[in-house]
Formats: sequence, C-alpha cells, structure tokens
Amino acid sequence: MNDTSTPVCDWRQFDHRLTATDTPLPLFRQQLTAANDNLQQRFLAGEPVEWLVSERAELMDQLLVRAWQRLVSADDDIALVAVGGYGRHELHPGSDIDLLILLAEDDTADDYADSIERFLLFLWDLKLEVGQSVRSVAECTRQAERDITVATNLMEARLLSGPQDLFQAMKEASGPDRVWPSAEFFRAKIEEQQARHHRFHDSGYNLEPNVKESPGGLRDLQVIGWVAKRHFGVKTLHDLVGHGFLTEHEYHALNEAQNFLWKVRCGLHHLTGRREDRLLFEHQRKLAEQFGYQNQTHSMAVEQFMKDYYRTVLRLSRLNEMLLQLFEEEILLANIAGEPHPLSMDFQARHGYLEAVSQDIFLRRPTALLELFVLMAGHPELRGVRAGTIRLVRDHRYLIDDDFRRNPKAHHLFIELFRQGTGLTHELRRMNRYGILAAYLPVFGHIVGQMQHDLFHIYTVDEHTMFVVRNLRRFTVPEFRHEFPLCSDIIQRIKKQEVLTLAGFFHDIGKGRGGDHSLLGAADAVIFCHEHGMGEYDTELVKWLVENHLIMSTTAQRKDISDPDVISEFAHRVGSQKRLDHLYLLTVADIRATSTSLWNSWKDALLADLYRTTSHALRRGLDNPVAHQDLIRETRAQALGLLTRHGCSAEAVQQFWQRLNTDYFLRHSAEEIAWQAHSILDKPEGEDEAMVRVWGRTHRGGTEIFVYTRDRESLFATITATLEQLGLNIIDARVVTSCDRYALDTFLVLDHNGEPITDPQRLEEIQQRLKQQLARAELPLQQQGRMSRRQKYFPIATEVWFRDDLRNRRTVMEVTTSDRPGLLARLARALLECNVLLQSAKIATFGERAEDIFFVTDSEGNPLDTSQFDCLRAAIKRLLEEKNRQTA
Repeated sequence: MNDTSTPVCDWRQFDHRLTATDTPLPLFRQQLTAANDNLQQRFLAGEPVEWLVSERAELMDQLLVRAWQRLVSADDDIALVAVGGYGRHELHPGSDIDLLILLAEDDTADDYADSIERFLLFLWDLKLEVGQSVRSVAECTRQAERDITVATNLMEARLLSGPQDLFQAMKEASGPDRVWPSAEFFRAKIEEQQARHHRFHDSGYNLEPNVKESPGGLRDLQVIGWVAKRHFGVKTLHDLVGHGFLTEHEYHALNEAQNFLWKVRCGLHHLTGRREDRLLFEHQRKLAEQFGYQNQTHSMAVEQFMKDYYRTVLRLSRLNEMLLQLFEEEILLANIAGEPHPLSMDFQARHGYLEAVSQDIFLRRPTALLELFVLMAGHPELRGVRAGTIRLVRDHRYLIDDDFRRNPKAHHLFIELFRQGTGLTHELRRMNRYGILAAYLPVFGHIVGQMQHDLFHIYTVDEHTMFVVRNLRRFTVPEFRHEFPLCSDIIQRIKKQEVLTLAGFFHDIGKGRGGDHSLLGAADAVIFCHEHGMGEYDTELVKWLVENHLIMSTTAQRKDISDPDVISEFAHRVGSQKRLDHLYLLTVADIRATSTSLWNSWKDALLADLYRTTSHALRRGLDNPVAHQDLIRETRAQALGLLTRHGCSAEAVQQFWQRLNTDYFLRHSAEEIAWQAHSILDKPEGEDEAMVRVWGRTHRGGTEIFVYTRDRESLFATITATLEQLGLNIIDARVVTSCDRYALDTFLVLDHNGEPITDPQRLEEIQQRLKQQLARAELPLQQQGRMSRRQKYFPIATEVWFRDDLRNRRTVMEVTTSDRPGLLARLARALLECNVLLQSAKIATFGERAEDIFFVTDSEGNPLDTSQFDCLRAAIKRLLEEKNRQTA
C-alpha cells in the first residue's frame, strides 16, 4: 500500500472485534462496504489506479484469510490459493475472485465438504463474485494438461493460507517441465490471441471496444506476461529488462498503457456496479467527464477521451507484436540455424522474417525507414519483421523530420509502395502500428484514433481508411472476383491503380478539423501529389475523387435515378467515363468499409444501376441526353416484346397501358412492367379483391412486392404497417394510380439481415397477410418496438424539409430521424392526415439514422403549398413523438 494513501482498514482493530463476536458476518460486511467506499472515493479523487488495484487485492487477501482461518480447521490439510488475475495481485471493482481450494493427493472434496461449504456460503453471504474450483494436485495436473487456461491460471497461483509444501507440489506438478513446455505454451497462446483478435475483426478500433479482450486491450498485455513467466520464470514484466527483452523505455510504455486501460476498466466497473469490460456509448461520455475531458471547438470531450484510448491500444499492439516476435525468436527459433537471404543492400530475410543487416542502418540511410515496407510488400512470403528491427524502427522514428519529408528518395519509396501489386494494406497497417505513417504524413497523424461519434461509422477514421484501401485492392484479386464482379471488371481497365488507392487513402483525411472534410482532404491530397512528383492530370483526378467521394452514394440513395434528368445532371457532374469508373469503385469500397451491416444487395444493385445508366449517358454525349419520350418508347417496346413472348395479346397490353400515365414507364424497368402487366391481365375478370404478387429476388437487389387494387386514402399506410409488422425492411416504394383509380404500388423489401427473402413459405406468408389486411377497412395496429440502446445516447432530432421538383410537377419531402420499428407506417399516416398523395419513396438508413425521401403531390396531382408543408411537419413530429413515448 502506498504510504500517502488512506488505509482501507485498521486490521488490528478488526481482529480485536472479530475475536469478540460469535457472528462475524456483519463485521465482514461492514468492513467490506467501508473499504469499497474508501477505494471508490480515492479513485474518483484521481489516486493512481495501480495503487488501488493492488490495494483491493490486498484487502481481499486479508478478508479471505481471516474467513478461511475462522471457518476451516487448522488441522485440515488443504490450502486456499488465489489464481488468475487475483493471483497476480490485481483486482478490479467488479472482477471475479478466482480461488483454488487445493487438496492433498490422497484426499477428496468429500473429506472436507463441511468446511469448504461453510467457507463458500460465507463468501456468498458477503455477496462476493467468486469463481472457485476444488482440486487435488493430481487433478490440477490433469486439468492443466487438457486446458491451457487452467495451466495459465495455476501458473499465476499465489498461496493465501494452508500448507506451503502442498502449494509447492502443485506448482511443480503444473510447471513447464511437466505440462505445457514453453514452446507449446507459446504456440497455443499465439493461436488463442489470433482467434480472439478475429472475433473483433482484428481491430481494437471498434466504436464500442472491449477494454479487456479487443486487440490492444489488457489481454494482449497479459499474453506477454504469461509467455514471459512460462519461459523465463520471471515474476514481473520489469524482470524482462534484466533479460534484455525490454528496454526501460518500453517497460514504462507498457506500464503507462496498462494503467490507462486499468483506469478505464475501473471506471466502467464503478459506473455499472458490476464487471463490465465493454466501453459502451452510455459509459464513454460519463467517463470522459469523470476523467476531466472538456468539449472544444472541433472536438467533443468524449472524442478526445476515445482518441486517447485508441492511441493507447495502438501503442500496446505495437509492443505486443514486437515482444511476441522476440519470444518466438528465443523460444522457437533459438536452436534453429537460419541462413540469411539478402533482400537488398541493407535488409535480409532470416527464418521468414525481414531484418536489418546492421544496427546503424537508419542512421546511415534514414529513407530505409520506408524502404523496409516496400520490401515487405514485394515479398509476400515473409511472415513479418524481426523484433530487433521493429525496435530499431521505433527508436529511429525521430529521423523523420521536415528534411526527410522533402527527400525525393522518400517520395519515390512511398509512391512505390502504392504501386506494389500485393501487400499494400498490410504494410500501411504495419506503418501505422510502428508510428511511421503518422511521422511521414502529419495530416494522417491527425486522424489516428479519431473516432466518429455517430451510429454510422463503426471504426476510427484511420482504421476506416485502411479498410477502404483493402477493399479497393481486393477488387484486383481473382479469388474474390465473385464478390463484386462488376468492380473486378472495371478495375482491370484502370492503368494507374495507385491514383485510385491514393484517393481512397486521402478521402477522409480531413475529418476532425472542422469544415468540409472533403474539401480539406482534397487540398491535402493536392499538396501530397505535387510533393511526390505526380503529374497534373493524375493530381487533378485524385483531387476530384476526394472532393466528390460522397456524390455517387447520395445521388443513388437520395434521388430518383429513374428520372433521366437526374442521370443527366449526375453525368454532367462526373464528366467522363474514367472519373465514373474511379468514383464507382471508391464508393463501393467506402460504404463497405463504414460498417459491417451497411452494405446489402439493394445498395449493390442501386449503385450498379446508377453506374450503368450514367455510363450510357456519357456514351451518348453530355450534349445529347436521353429524352423522356425516347426512354418511355424504348422501355415500352422491350416490355411488349417480353409480354408477347409469354402469350399476351399486344392489343390487350396496349389497352391496359392507356390507363397509365407516362411516369409509370420512367420509374419501372421493362422486366417489372412486363411482370406487373402479365399479373394484372391474368387476373380473373370481375374479381375485385386486392391482387398481391411477390417476387423473391429481383435485379434491384431485394424482394419486390406488387399490389394492384382499387385506390383508397389509407392504402399506403395499410401496406407499410403490414410489411413492418411482418418484420420487413422497406427500402423503396413506388406508388402509381391509374386514370380509373387503381393503385399499382411496388415495394422493395429486405429481411432483418439485409437480404432478399427466398424461402417459399415466407413469401407465401407475406402475400397472404397483405391480402387479408387489404380486405379489411381499418388500419392495422401500429408496430410497437423499442428504440435501441444506442439511439438513446445518439438522439437524432426529427427534421422535415421540402423542395419543389417543377420538372415533374411534384414536391420532394425529406425526413431525417432515428430509425425505429413502424417508422414508415407513421410517416404514411401523416401523409394520409394531410391529404397528400405519394408517387414514390427512397428509404435510406445509415446506421440507425433514417433519411427518407418522398415524392408527393396534393390530391389534384400538383406540388404542395406552404399550408401542407406546415401540416406535414406538425403531423410527422406529433406521430413520432407519440412513438418515442410508447417505446421509451
């Protein structure tokens, strides 16, 4: 215990009171409560967490030993042993207290059942979270042989009470000369770490990281300690300094990282009153405030706190990689002769790892700090960088100064890395881990650990950037062609792929500085391109891509791309097929890198459709856009050909089409028009019930639902409410009314996994439920669902905007709000209340933010007036506020 801290207990007084009572439980409870309060207050007052973690373990030692000695006979030949984290003399407020009750070889648990039961019940009554096992020495050995976790826990065992010789027998029986020799132990721990990292997508940069288990978390630090203890027999990490495996500076870096993560973990346990290792949204802001972070002009307090967190796990990841590589060289490769294979004048390969040929390489030739990564990318057979070379890189980062950044050789090497056929993403990640990327490009350093505090992005900006680069490079790999065949075809036509990749690298580099990040990033990209000797044409293309990297996704998801005028406007903005090819690839890679759940088959089809129609417009020429009538004529001809091939009368088809306005042929493909017409013409004459058809998987990337029935005011509200009750996600809606007042409404839906519905029974259920509901006069009950936990901490204000679409004689209404069950049905009710007709809708969800666009008219088919704007705003906000109250 630190001399300046307040003692958690006067144990002499406690023992005096303990000997004077026959009912010790209240005394233990009182002491435990007082000590916990003492430790929590000192934590909140800012006392170093490493003192408090150790003192909590010491507190528990004192209480457990006294309880054990009072409840277990001194004649019993059993021992109380602390294992796991508690065995390391570390205890966090909500952590389990891991105990081993160790029996002599000839004994069984039954021999001491009464004593053990009394002790464990006492701990239960104290409301302690105890993880206990009762084993003999032989059982410990057998369990350790089968389970490396048991072996690891026993390795950190610490005797609390009982025979020392019994404890020592267990330690010897479970030692590396008996079970899990250090080489096997090392391999198993590496496999464990790799599997754990994979569970977190190999990133410690998730929006809600796990302080203990995520890459770069406390478990990575523990792995270092376990391997060191198993092989070297050390007791603390500092002992590795004496073995030459750590420098004092590296030890202090590890210690500093551990203490920061301990502080976060203790804060989480105190906030929640339990063991909680997930740094959830609701805790992040509270901890940021508690730790003294304050909002600034361009960054929130929580963003600053999380940036410190992410940079800490990055540092810990660097040290974890270096030390485990050192251990591999010492444990697995020490007795294996490894002949060096030259790679360049200054680097060679040994045991499959790159190493510097001399200790002064970076002093003699600083640009070798970049050459190393180019060599790694060019030699994919290499497994990594030798630990000694990693340390050299870390120790010589200071050489990357302004003179280094102006060095033409450095410029050549950095661009050469982007021109490598393989390994770019791996090496950019490695450069980021080693701190070289931020040193060479200070603008990149600004985004390292920069979180995006929203529900849309699940990674920090630098991690998101790495995923974008990875996605772009993945399009070039033949094994992955099946994922995005169109992207794979397009990228083969791009001669200078480094231009595209650099645009991906810079697209978000302007984030976190205030202002338009696209413009800031474009300016940074231009400076980079000029400094690195890129031509004006390539520089302009990179600049344009960074500046406009969002326009394709916003056009596809927020505008009616069935409108030739929208396509013509977008084509003018893009300007050339080359720009379109680059922009399409960058857009797909960007969306896929934003969130694991954001990409789906509908977005895939939507962007591909926009790409193809824009490509067609560019081929026709920007001065020769497709006229509405030409497109309508072409679409009708294609649809008629399909229908007549299926036996439909051309005369009957033309007669049916006369009931529809020309917009119908603009907003549907020839295949959809043919499918719908065939269904309607096939309908028995005189049958008046609603017709519902479901198309499982369409070229539009979703399941298409077509409803043909007599129009009525509540029709759209009825359909949307029913589909949402069925758990379907409506992503697109097109509403058409014939001149004789029949509705031809088309909905594109996905299931809860973002996939089309293909199960025949499920498709039949959708069809029958819709038909049943449409046969009723009343609206279906509103979908009742709760807002997600995340939405409570990222409230999104409901905003409603209007703009005129005079070319199409309609109004565009945009609604931004929190996504929730029943949202679209509520919006449909608002349209109904205000006597507004819907032509079509674009339903877009970004994370848990809904951005829905409705193309509407009044009951006479004209754009809305200001009174209807007011009516809709009021109705939408009222209906959604009612929903919030119901789901709160």
